[in-house]
Amino acid sequence: MDELITTLKAVAEPTRLRLLALCSQGEFTVSELVQILGQSQPRVSRHLKLLCDAGLLQKLREGSWMFYRFQPDENAAPLADQLLSLIPEGDAMIILDRKRLEEVKAERSKAATDYFRQNALHWDKIRALHVDAGEVEQAIGNILLEKPGEKFLDIGTGTGRMLELIAPQFQSAKGIDQSHEMLAIARDNLDRAKLKNCQLRQGDMYQLPFPDQSYDAASLHMVLHFADEPAKVIADAARVLRPGGKLLIIDFAPHHLEELRKKYHHRRLGFSDGEIVHWFQRNGLQFKSPVHLPGEQLTVALWLGIKK
Repeated sequence: MDELITTLKAVAEPTRLRLLALCSQGEFTVSELVQILGQSQPRVSRHLKLLCDAGLLQKLREGSWMFYRFQPDENAAPLADQLLSLIPEGDAMIILDRKRLEEVKAERSKAATDYFRQNALHWDKIRALHVDAGEVEQAIGNILLEKPGEKFLDIGTGTGRMLELIAPQFQSAKGIDQSHEMLAIARDNLDRAKLKNCQLRQGDMYQLPFPDQSYDAASLHMVLHFADEPAKVIADAARVLRPGGKLLIIDFAPHHLEELRKKYHHRRLGFSDGEIVHWFQRNGLQFKSPVHLPGEQLTVALWLGIKK
């Protein structure tokens, strides 16, 4: 009864009910919510704190930014869902909030698109050197979606493409990346794809902010060649996998294109099957037969490890 009363008190105020409705549409910073509601930051922050304390919203820190998302506690979830369903679609204030919400999303999308445009040239050049992305994605899907589980993690998610491809077949999925700019692109892409089961976090691939044995599958898609210590990346990825969980690494086979190191800051010029086998064995992963997809100048390899 106490929890029920706390939840009801938390939403028994117009602004807090509006915030609940807004945060059910995605992840937003305080400044974005201030822009939508047209209220002061201290006032909005106070309302958000009450909703978080009541277990209706979750706050998620990403560097110096804080995102708020509709993710109620287990006990509050049924009531929270019912409250959202009771909000009148034709209410003038709700209509205005949604209009401003679309404006905020449009601004976010423009910023992400501008950043992508400014930095896309080298990605396009690299793509032209190896096998068609569609063929790679087909191979990825064949491996990870053969027996999908509940929770999926994409390490170094970048633009969020792996989440778009894999997340629909999992109950929940997370993408982690160190770059605010890349996460902004991913957030926009996931919003366009209407993927409600995905979350994005800023974080370090060497020290994943997740407990042991918490994921059914994880991927490292074109990430490992940027790593100073790839063995540590694999070790921490293996740590968060449940027994029977899959780790799929998609990266380049060994090559001699030094320009990728000089121009695009690749730390490693590909990996051999032997290297991956060694790292897998050290971290309790059973190595499965690799898939090699040769292109004009580069070969993309897919290495799968199963947690013992």
